[in-house]
Formats: sequence, C-alpha cells, structure tokens
Amino acid sequence: MKERIKQFVFRFNSPSLPLQERLFRMIMTAGLVGLMIGIISGIFSGEDIANTLTLCGAFLFLAIITFVSIRFHKIQMGAVITGMLILFIVMPFNFFTTGGIYGGASLWLLLGIVYVCFLIEKKIKIVLILCGFAVDAACYYIAFYHSEYVVPHTMKMAYSDSFVSMVIVSAVICSMIAFQNAIFKRENKLAQEQKKEIEELNRMQNRFFSSMSHEIRTPINTIIGLNEMILRDNISDEVANDAANIQSASEMLLALINDILDMSKIESGKMDIVSTTYDLGAMLSDLVGMIWSRAKDKGLEFHVDVDQSLPSQLYGDEVRIKQILINMLNNAVKYTSEGSVTLAIQRGRTNNDGMTEVIFSVTDTGMGIKKESIPYLFQAFKRVDEEQNRYIEGTGLGLSIVKQLVDLMGGEISVNSVYRKGSTFVVSLPQRAVTDAPIGELDLETRHAMNRSRHYRQTFEAPNAHVLIVDDNETNLMVAQKLLRDTKVQIDTATSGMECLEKTFDKRYDVILMDHLMPNMDGVTCLHELRSQKGGLNQDVPVVALTANAGSENQEMYRREGFDGYLLKPVTGMNLEMELLRHLPKELVSITSEGAAVGVVENAVVEHRRRRMVMITTDSVCDLPEQMLSSKQVAVMPYRVCTANGEFLDGIETDSDGVLAYLCNNVGEIHSQAPKVVDYEEFFAEQLTKAQYVVHISMARHVSEGYAHALEAAGNFDNVFVIDSGHLSSGMGLLVLRAAQYAAAEKTPEAIVAALEEDRSKISTSFVVDSTEYMARAGRISDSVHTICKSLMLHPVIVLDRSRIKVGSIWIGTRVGTWKRYISAEFCHKREIDQAMLFITYAGMNEQELMDIEKQVREKIDFETIVFQKASPAILTNCGPGSFGLLYMKK
Repeated sequence: MKERIKQFVFRFNSPSLPLQERLFRMIMTAGLVGLMIGIISGIFSGEDIANTLTLCGAFLFLAIITFVSIRFHKIQMGAVITGMLILFIVMPFNFFTTGGIYGGASLWLLLGIVYVCFLIEKKIKIVLILCGFAVDAACYYIAFYHSEYVVPHTMKMAYSDSFVSMVIVSAVICSMIAFQNAIFKRENKLAQEQKKEIEELNRMQNRFFSSMSHEIRTPINTIIGLNEMILRDNISDEVANDAANIQSASEMLLALINDILDMSKIESGKMDIVSTTYDLGAMLSDLVGMIWSRAKDKGLEFHVDVDQSLPSQLYGDEVRIKQILINMLNNAVKYTSEGSVTLAIQRGRTNNDGMTEVIFSVTDTGMGIKKESIPYLFQAFKRVDEEQNRYIEGTGLGLSIVKQLVDLMGGEISVNSVYRKGSTFVVSLPQRAVTDAPIGELDLETRHAMNRSRHYRQTFEAPNAHVLIVDDNETNLMVAQKLLRDTKVQIDTATSGMECLEKTFDKRYDVILMDHLMPNMDGVTCLHELRSQKGGLNQDVPVVALTANAGSENQEMYRREGFDGYLLKPVTGMNLEMELLRHLPKELVSITSEGAAVGVVENAVVEHRRRRMVMITTDSVCDLPEQMLSSKQVAVMPYRVCTANGEFLDGIETDSDGVLAYLCNNVGEIHSQAPKVVDYEEFFAEQLTKAQYVVHISMARHVSEGYAHALEAAGNFDNVFVIDSGHLSSGMGLLVLRAAQYAAAEKTPEAIVAALEEDRSKISTSFVVDSTEYMARAGRISDSVHTICKSLMLHPVIVLDRSRIKVGSIWIGTRVGTWKRYISAEFCHKREIDQAMLFITYAGMNEQELMDIEKQVREKIDFETIVFQKASPAILTNCGPGSFGLLYMKK
C-alpha cells in the first residue's frame, strides 16, 4: 500500500514534468477535493438545492477539463478555461446562492483570484485577475443595492458556512503554497547539485586542457627543435622547403592548443592579466617576423605603420597583447587573397592617471564581412559566411578570444568592413608608459633579421660558460643541447630535482635551466632547495624556468617563486641564446661578428604616419570654401547633379558656373542626387585609413536621402558616426566648422556628437529665391504654384526648421526691394546673433550685387567676417540664379 502511494505521489509530482503542470495537477486536485467537501458540507447544512447542483456540475466539468488538459498536455489552455469558469460563473453563482457576504462566499471569491495568480502564466494572468476583481465588485454592488437576488442565510447557516469555507479555503491555499515551496526547494537543491557538478566538470576540463597543453608541448618541442637543427644544416632546397612546412604546421598546431586552453580559462573565469614592463619595438619585431613570411607566401604586401611618439617601453600584459595581434593578423592574412595587410599602432589620449591609450589596427584588402554577420564575429566556434570560407582553415575561436582578452584588459575592439573590399579591426588598450622616451624610427629588418634568415649562425660563443639543464624528459634535454651546440657552452644535464641538487653541490654553474613538472621533486621545490642548500655552490646562480606551462599567470607564478627567467616550450635556438645572453657573465660571452643573421631578403614596408583620432567628413553641399575645408582637413563626399545629358559629380565633374549655364540655356529637368550607400561605404572605408574615428555631417534628413544612405553605410563600421545637421548649404557648413574645432581640440567622437546636436539648434539657414522656375524644374514645387508666384511677383524665403524646408515668408515686388526686406527681417533681433561670421551663399549674382548686399548687411550688423560663397551645383539646381542666403550662428 505504501509503495502504491509513493508511486502515485511520484507520478503526481514527477521532477520530469514542467513546473506549471505539476502545480496544475496539485491545485486542481486540491480544488476538486475542496469542492467535494463543500458540496457534502452544503448538503448537511441545508444549502439551497440549486447551489448544490451547480457545484456538482462544476465539479464534473472541472474534472473533465483537468483530465483533458493533462492527457493532451494543454495545461495553459486548461488553466485559463478553468480560471474563467471559476471567476465568471462558479464563484459569482455561489456568492448569490450562499448568502452573499453573510456566509463563506467571499472566501471562495478569494480562492478564485489565488488560483489564477498561482497557475496561469503570461499576460492573460493580469487580464483575468483584473476581470476577476471587476466581477467581484459587481457581485458586491448587486448584493448591496439589489439584495433580493441573494439567497438569504440564517445566522446559524452564515456562521457555519463561513467557518467551513474558511477551513477549506485556508487548507487549499496552504496546500498550494506548501506544494509550491516544496517544488522550489527541490528545484533549488537540484540546481545546487548541478552547479557543483558543473564546477567539478569545469575543474576536470581545466585540468584536462592544462595537462593536454603540457603533454602536447613536449613532443612539439622535440619536433620544432630537431626541425630547426635540420634547417641549420647545409641542405637542399627541397629538404629546406619540407622542413619549413613542418615548422609552419607545428606552429599552427601550437596556436590551436593555445586557443583551446585560453578559451577554457576564460569560460571558467581563471584567465588573469599579468602586467610587466615590455619593449614595444621588440614586441613589434617579433610580430613582423611571424606574419611577414606568411604574407609573403600568399603574395601579399605587409605594411607596418608606427606612431613615432609612442613610448618605447610600456607596462601591460605583453603576452596577451601579442596574442591579440597575432590572432588579428593571422585572420587578415588568412582571409586576404590579394593586396595587402597593414598593422598600425598609434598613440591615443593620455588620462590624468598616466594611462596612455594605445590603438592597434589591422587592415586588409580581403573579402570583407557582410553587414548581417558582424554581430556574430566574436562568438566562440562561430565562423561567418561558411559557404565562402569553407576552404579556409580555423576553429572560429580566434576573434572570440581576442574580444574577451580586450575586455579583460579594459580595452575596446571595433570592426569596420565593406563586403568584398576589406576589413579593419581596431583594438584600443590602456597602457602605462614606463618611460617618456619615444619609440622613434624602427628598423624592424635589423631587429628581426634572425627570424627571416634561412641560414643560421649563433649569436654568441661562450666556451668557458657552464650551463645545467634539468628535465625529466631525455628528449627535451637532447633538443636543448643540440640547439646550444654551436655556442660552445659546456652543458651538463640532470633528469630529476635530486640529481640537480647533487650536481649543484659539487659544481658551480653560470645558468641553470629548470623544468617545472618532474616526478618526486618538481622544479619549484628544487629551486627553493637550491637557494637554501648548505654548502652548495649555486645559491645565487640565475635559474630560468624552461617549462611547457603556458600563460601569463604561470609566468607571474614563476617570478614570485624566485625564478630569474621564463622560457616556454617549444623553445627555439634564438630564444635559448637570448635568455642565456641575459644571464651569462659578460666576460664569458663573445658576440659573433654577424650577430644573428646572414643573407638579404625583402623587408616589410614600415611607415611612420600618425593617424588622426577623429576625421570630420561632410557632403559637397556644405558650401564651404575649398581653402577652409583643406585647412580644417575635412573630407568631402560629392553629390551628383543629374541632367538629360547624364550624371556629374558635384564639384569634380561639374561646378557652379557649368550648372548655371545649363540652367540658363536649357529647359530640361535638372536635380541633385545623394550618394548611394555603396558610395558612402567606400568613402568611410578610405577615411578610416587616415583616422581612428569618422564623424560625418549630412544634409537635413527630410531634404535629402544623404543622411539615410550615410547612416546605412555607417552600419558596416563601428567607428563611424553620422549626424543630421538639420540644415543645408553653408548652414550645414557652419556645423562642419564647429565639428572641426572640436576634433582639433582632441575631443572624443561621442563628445563631438553631443556638442553638435546642441549647436545645430543655434544655426539659422534661409534663402530668398529670385524665381521659382528652378524649384519647379527640380520638382520641389508644382508648375501651377510657379505660375502663380511668377504672375504675382512673389519671392519666397526658404528656411530650415527641424530638418524640413519650409516657407518662412513671401515678399512681393522687385528683386532688389525683396533683398532689402529679407535682410531687414533676418537681422531684426540683433542681440540674439553671433556676430563672428556670416555666410552669404549665392547663385548667379554679379560683384556689384554682392557689394550692395554686403553694404545692407553691415548697416544692420557689422559681422567680424563675411564669407561670400558660391552655392554648390547641387544647391544651385534647387534655387536657381539670383538667389542668395544668409547663414549664421545664434548665441
């Protein structure tokens, strides 16, 4: 019997069931039991027969709904139907047939609301609760004002019914709460158990990856070391090519291991950033050496652009920074089939804490990235455009690791890409300058000549130096000995910590290379024993960790434990030689005449060109003098002028005089057209090669499609900001000049955007139109409106208001009289106007007319600077000759 009850309870409350279904089963069962007790109680207490029959019908109906809902897994639908039946039929009927408030009906109304609150999900829950309250309020209202609808209770029945209802409803609600609490406790317990299991799995995974990394590095160390010895020998080109392929494949396998290990550390939250002082030039020379050969193998140019003002020494995690750059450069080479790859390093802002922003950018001319793929770039194991890239090797981990490492270092990463034209990845990292000495000119060819040479020659000789190498793997010992053979260093080996201590007791060494993970006594313990060895001869000898334990955190751990250096397996001959050079007594070392390399090969192109932080760009319709644009270093995107003879680039293929001549001699349609999205994409991509960020100022968005097109194109770039100037012509130009001032003051792009959004409301843009004929030809107004304006000698004044063109006023009369009234009206509120600069932008006017206009202006306000500017062809097509505008800033 007990077993059957347990089976029933388990089936009733199985953890495999959804939470809502378990609650539904429990609540409906409790509710049906409570309803049955209420029916029986009502029979014995003499309740109205109609009420009893109604409750019996409700019991049967609810039982059927419960069965069907569970049977066909329609819990939410069953709960809603049940809730509606309870709230709108059963409980109101029960209220009126059991004495209203003089009985237990009010408690049953409460139970209906509690049922809905516990069991129904989503928005329908709120709807039913509100409807339930409305129905309950209606019941109370009717019972108060129309008591004849309520079946009366005697005082005895009222007390009896109220007590029984209180017991039943309390029991049901308590059961519901207790059951829900039990479920939550069980779920919480399961969650805690699962959390422990996951944590244990993570620990096991980390141990596995760490062990895998260590164990795989050992044979790779042998492969790379012995392969280097082959390359040192006088071998045929075929053998040299095979050995080079082995070297490349080994490095690729090593990079894959590093990525997997790092991803594991990041996911488990155990990736630490370990900052040390590093030489920027040395780091860059290593990078150039690693990437240059891969780029050359694919026929790509590799350029390096270094800001000479960068500090020569920085404080940061060199290992992780190098890993970030290697991943980005490898990706660039991998996805570029022709053209070039460029690494640029620039100095950004320096804050009050002495932290300098170092900006690394990698630009390629490869296939680019689709706009819709950019959000998925930094997801682990995700490769975008799989069909296009199916023949390109990789795991999809690289950029994910880059993103998370950048985040750990408090930096930022962005991507700018035009599909099939190339990409630029930009990483900004805060680094502390260790010295004020600039990096200056970099001779990366000399720095990295060893790595680019096919022929080997040792960097030094030290025949009287004594070195002890400690490693439990004899193959590793053999590789290290071979790699150092040509230096003529006298080498002893030990295969355990104990053997090391025996040898150091009897013989003095100049340097000791120590493995970490060894049986019986590991390298750290051996180091501590060595430092405190009584009678030992090597207590103060430099000890370098030669280990397969990768990672900055391990490097920091070895430093804390007292090691004097760190070499990571697989180790190269150059790494071994350079580390020994750091620690061997100078009197024992003889540097070879040719240093590290012989032979001559091409060098990566190294440029020294400082990129601007923010580039201000705009459209050709800004109507600013060419000299002003050039001096402010503002890049301009040309509009198109469309005529029956074709399309012409504004300011490049046509100018104002040419458009004016066309307007006077032709009656055909002529209009301006905004650049297309693809034009803006190419424009922004070009500007981003010259600056870190681009702030583009476009014509008023309701006047031209330029803003929409530029904004869509900017979606391909993280570093492009598009601003709706709200104006056109020189009014837009005034905002461009403000933006250039902010950029020159080295404001951030976000600060520039915020300031411009405030400034645009202070600009006044208006034009008085001499003839509406050209507005009609451009499609701005209808021919009938033009006919009316011409016959009545109407001259509209066009103003810009909230990015829309509106008619500010209309003047009647001659053109000269209209100009005078227009100028007077514009400058009637003199105190509100900034008198620093005024643009008089005109179309088809002679010098005398312009002088007359200037005289009238200065009679009103004596501006410090008045700039006369021919309207651009795109503006001219809309207003026609004889028109001019007054454009200025307000205070």
